[in-house]
This record gives sequence, structure tokens and C-alpha cells, in this order.
Amino acid sequence: MTALINLYLRLAHFVEYRIGAALMPTLARFLFAAIFAVYYWNSALTKLGGDLTHLVQPSFNGFAQIFPKAAEAASYDITQATAMQKAVILAGTWAEFVLPALIILGLFTRLAALGMVGFVVVQSLTDLFGHNAISDGSTLGAWFDGAPDSIMLDQRALWIVLLLVLVFRGAGPLSLDELLKRRLRIS
Repeated sequence: MTALINLYLRLAHFVEYRIGAALMPTLARFLFAAIFAVYYWNSALTKLGGDLTHLVQPSFNGFAQIFPKAAEAASYDITQATAMQKAVILAGTWAEFVLPALIILGLFTRLAALGMVGFVVVQSLTDLFGHNAISDGSTLGAWFDGAPDSIMLDQRALWIVLLLVLVFRGAGPLSLDELLKRRLRIS
């Protein structure tokens, strides 16, 4: 019996440290690219409204998406947005372009993934309270309910777990982070 347990432990160690160390972060980056990159880039494009000047000057589209209640109260007039609201709109727009690109390239992956975790949390809170999705129980959902398809609690939790793989494991061997580490001879 001891031999069987030792075999299992050796196999588990091999899978975790030899295969898993390379496979999991690489697979997480691939899945992020396949599932979320275009979603976030398209979302950022809607904030631009077809005008690249909105990369430096927020649009009413971004105002309406990020601060829906304040935008409605201001009749969607971006000039009535506060300086803080404008800064948040620009930061959110840039984040939707830059953070996914960094994750795909595997450059500053841990920081980019942590930024995306924060982004998903803020996005979820905006959806729940800004767009009033909190009043729709099917959108919010519940854990341990046997229905794995609620938008907020179920899906967004899975998004965050995928990103946390990158926060804790890094980008993996096929990344610019790994190239920088080798170039700088950091172990």
C-alpha cells in the first residue's frame, strides 16, 4: 500500500511541478484570449464611439456605460461629468485595451491579471447597481443553486478564478515575461 501511495505522490508531483507549471498559465492566457479579449476590446470601442479622440477625452458613451445614473441625470452631457468621472472613464477605456493585450503577450502578466480582476469587480458592481441588474434575481444568481449560468455570481466568479491563475502562476514559458526573465537572468 505504501508503494502505491508513493507512486501516486510522485506522479502528482510530476503533474503539478513539471506539466502544470507550464500548462496552466499558458492555457489560462489562451482561454483569456479566446473568450475575453475581443469582448473587452469591443466594449472599449463602444466607449470611443468611432472617434479616437475619445482616448484622451471621454465620450458620452463611456459616461453612460460607466456612470449610467449620473449620465442620465446630466442628460448624457459629458461636459457635466466631474473631473473624477472623466478620469475613471478614460482609465476604464484604456484598461479594456491595454490589460487584455498585456495578458495575451504575457507581459507584466501578474499585474495585468490583477488589474483585470479589479476591472471585473468594478464592472460587476456597475452592472448590479449602476444598471440596476441587482433587482433581477436571475442576473445576480446564487451559488450552490444547481444553476451554473447566472451572469454575476457564477460567470464572473469563473472569470476571476481564470485571472487568479495568472496572478499566482504568472504567464508561463511562452511569454514575454519569461523572455525578460531569461534576458535579465532572474530565477
